[in-house]
Amino acid sequence: MSLAPVMDWQLLPFESLSTRQLHDLLQLRSAVFVVEQACVFQDIDGADPLALHLLGHRAGQLLAYARCFAPGLKCAEVSIGRVITVLEHRGTGLGHALMRQALESVAQRWGPQPVRIGAQARLKQFYVGHGFVDLNRPYIEDGLAHLEMLRPAAVIPNQSTERPA
Repeated sequence: MSLAPVMDWQLLPFESLSTRQLHDLLQLRSAVFVVEQACVFQDIDGADPLALHLLGHRAGQLLAYARCFAPGLKCAEVSIGRVITVLEHRGTGLGHALMRQALESVAQRWGPQPVRIGAQARLKQFYVGHGFVDLNRPYIEDGLAHLEMLRPAAVIPNQSTERPA
């Protein structure tokens, strides 16, 4: 049973983000990827204008976020990145809800097709639970171990194997 809060989801192109939405998503990314993970890197990488931004709000607060790219922009396949939830809601299932919403959103937008991600190695089992396969191409990005992972187009998530994230 999920403890994740009921969320309001929006999938928006960069040009449709309000100033407040842009501020909030950049603040969340910085809080987690830079401060919490103690990783100095260039988060504002020039790719945001090419992405669709998945925002998960509850009561006006941004709790979850992911960046989605059409095939051919970051790699040959659809790709999802900057997958993030606020610290206070980790372990409630919100991460799984975010990933399901991201996968559903990209399938609705671009049709069923493979999805490629660069996952932090410590989150391998989380992504395996959503149908991703480790391609055995580990790499270091910004000082953190990552895995190249691919979700085949026909995969249907097995929710019985998901644990709260």
